[in-house]
Amino acid sequence: MKFPGVRLAARVAPGLLAVAALAAAVTGCSAVDNATKSDVAKTQVGDCINITNNSPTATEGEKIDCSSPKAVYKVFRTFDAKTECPSNEYTSYTEDLVSGGTTFMCLAPNFAQDACYNDVSTSPYKWADCASPEATFKVLQRIDGETDELLCDNADQFLTVPDPKTLFCVAAP
Repeated sequence: MKFPGVRLAARVAPGLLAVAALAAAVTGCSAVDNATKSDVAKTQVGDCINITNNSPTATEGEKIDCSSPKAVYKVFRTFDAKTECPSNEYTSYTEDLVSGGTTFMCLAPNFAQDACYNDVSTSPYKWADCASPEATFKVLQRIDGETDELLCDNADQFLTVPDPKTLFCVAAP
């Protein structure tokens, strides 16, 4: 006597094994892609980074705690292809992956109050010691949730970021 349930199970089991193998292969590919990414390319929206290669095509950096004055940028958006950032307030970061893909990010300034930075128009912002000749501006005040430059009382200049709303009141170091 043959049991119909056994026959059905015999047909379903190989199918389930094939699905499991396919899932493992797909997961393995993304794990390999992730393994070829730098620490910066692995960051998520909301993480902070410090770009250590201060060049127009900077592809070197480090993930860093957002409370550090060296956490110059906060990841605003990430993409798998080159995309225009929504406005000039954001810095773009592109990294070509060994696997052939691309990581592209829009980075929002994450300046700390009372910290100094270097602003070279052709390069990303860089943290600088305030006593250093590299320091080109100091953040006198950081106001989260605001973009009204009239709130900058003693500042020579200001920088606003629309999302997340942030106002930086700056002056010479």
